[in-house]
Amino acid sequence: MASRTTNTPSVANTFAIGGEYRVHRLGFGAMRLPTAPGPDREVGITVARHAVELGVTLIDTAHMYGWGANEELLAEALHPYPDDLLITTKIGVTKSGPDGWAHDARPESLRQQVEQGLRRLRTERIGLLQLHRIDPKIPVAEQVGALRALQQEGKIGHIGLSEVTVTQLDEARQAAEIASVQNRYNLLDRDHEPVLEACEAAGIAFLPWRPVAAAADASKVPGLAAVAADLGVTVPQVLLSWLLARSPVILPIPGTASLAHLVENLAAADLRLTDSQRQLLESTARPPALPRGS
Repeated sequence: MASRTTNTPSVANTFAIGGEYRVHRLGFGAMRLPTAPGPDREVGITVARHAVELGVTLIDTAHMYGWGANEELLAEALHPYPDDLLITTKIGVTKSGPDGWAHDARPESLRQQVEQGLRRLRTERIGLLQLHRIDPKIPVAEQVGALRALQQEGKIGHIGLSEVTVTQLDEARQAAEIASVQNRYNLLDRDHEPVLEACEAAGIAFLPWRPVAAAADASKVPGLAAVAADLGVTVPQVLLSWLLARSPVILPIPGTASLAHLVENLAAADLRLTDSQRQLLESTARPPALPRGS
């Protein structure tokens, strides 16, 4: 295990997840990579490899993405993994019917899913393991406690959560140290602002999923196209740059199966918005106001 480190202004473009894995803040979400045998799968492998070649050190996947097929694709593309690459996966849900899923965070299920993830990813330790959803049928402490036991056995490096409230995050932190939270969040969808604030206060990584979803509704943000045109960049690049500027604990994980879009997304790491541009975006987006701590 690497020595524990801290997050300081001198490394503003990186973040030390769990104090151990220092990654570039702009990562890659693997969900969209095609996994079915054939030419499209080869494209998926190429995109994953090119992401790492371009400097990505954080890749997000999940058991739910193809029910293991996405993890297997990443292993085929990238194993043996570079020393600085962190692949994080998620567990805690199970397949329900042809296209459905259901919660399943029973301790025995979590253990089984971790063992399967280790096998598919071809590793002895998952550096960051995230609970995909809190199972409403099981106490939070019991779910996180099961992951804590696996952590003590050396099968998990750090524990993360996904789609949680501030209350659930607080409950989980009573059972184990939490290194990350992955909630839906973007310029037009800031319902989880209180969770982000809690992560900021605790130094917990915040991985927003659907980070550029607002691009599809750009007309709802009058200043968005104007800022993109002024900078000579795309709307998704502006949205990613806004996220990176919004908080030092935010680690966006945009996903794509296109090499061109991959290059475009990662170029946002070098984009800098002015204070006036950020204020314009935030004032015209007008997300619903929520009480602190909700």
